[in-house]
Amino acid sequence: QVQVVESGGGLVQPGGSLRLSCAASGSIFSINDMGWYRQAPGKERDLVAHITSGGTTNYADSVKGRFTISRDNAKNTVYLEMNSLKPEDTAVYYCSVVAGYSRYWGQGTQVTVSS
Repeated sequence: QVQVVESGGGLVQPGGSLRLSCAASGSIFSINDMGWYRQAPGKERDLVAHITSGGTTNYADSVKGRFTISRDNAKNTVYLEMNSLKPEDTAVYYCSVVAGYSRYWGQGTQVTVSS
């Protein structure tokens, strides 16, 4: 079994920054892709950013130039650096870890951008 735990959410003013972290632990032989998704109230869960085991990244158009995803393979950890935050970035952010043929999700962390 694989456990995925996010941290780093909170309340921030527009234009501010936050850094999310996600650590995977448990019966992990190899982690493939890691990513961040978000879900706002009444909306579907959408991809925010994704990073492969080789470090290739891709981003949703709405966050390009503002968010940066990175990972530390030795720690089985993925990060999301979020800058120039906007009210429309408010959502629950979920970490996704693909290990073997399975995808594992964290419990989610709330990010609220408001003055």
